[in-house]
Amino acid sequence: MQIETSQTIEKQSDDFIFNKKLKLLNIKTSPSHVGIIMDGNRRWAADNGVSHYYGHWAGAQTLIEIVESAKDLGIKTLTVYSFSTENWHRPEEEREALFEIFEHFLIEQKANMLLNDVSLQTIGLLDPFPQKLKDLLEYTKQETSHCKSINLVLALNYGGRDEIRRAVAKISQNCLEGKITPESITEQTISEHLDTSPWGDLDILIRTSGEMRTSNFLLWQQHYAELFFTDTLWPDFNRDHLLDILLSFQKRNRRRGK
Repeated sequence: MQIETSQTIEKQSDDFIFNKKLKLLNIKTSPSHVGIIMDGNRRWAADNGVSHYYGHWAGAQTLIEIVESAKDLGIKTLTVYSFSTENWHRPEEEREALFEIFEHFLIEQKANMLLNDVSLQTIGLLDPFPQKLKDLLEYTKQETSHCKSINLVLALNYGGRDEIRRAVAKISQNCLEGKITPESITEQTISEHLDTSPWGDLDILIRTSGEMRTSNFLLWQQHYAELFFTDTLWPDFNRDHLLDILLSFQKRNRRRGK
């Protein structure tokens, strides 16, 4: 009973601090599109003496909290680096564990996504993934397609350079077919042929775990994004960290070269 009381008091204290900081946030200045490189699951697992599987599982639970917090904080699109084109180089056992976690996430969280008005989307090429996972992704995307509060975009088998390559290939084909001319190609043309065309460029790019690189993530879309790097490992990242970033974001002067 004493432990429960202590935990209750701690939660009430955390809520008080969060709500106090929340009053400083101008929701009207909240970013429309936020990208997150969810890094640190394996280091978190090592620090806590558990397997990589449990590290990735803990990371998935963090994503659930962050999506709900992002919606409440006024973010319209959250794009998360879930599986990169380079992640295929990881051991097969780890890849299979990740696919299993993706499947559990989709099955267990569909009702929660509907309840919270979350629309699931993906970027990247899904072809190499197991058929069960591809079917679950398509089913969940269809089931949540009417949701409007926030877009959760999973970057799967995604790489920024590969995305640009594919966009160039599409534009080149359109030129060959006479639909457009090389002289008419603008930056907007390229943006419209990227995977992220429905949601536009990033306002904020966050990377957890202390690494200070963007690792081939949304290379075109981050051209004027505000960058935030935190030492916090992804499974330990929470709503307070996200709120602190948004509070810092609203203080920045985004001149965009002017």
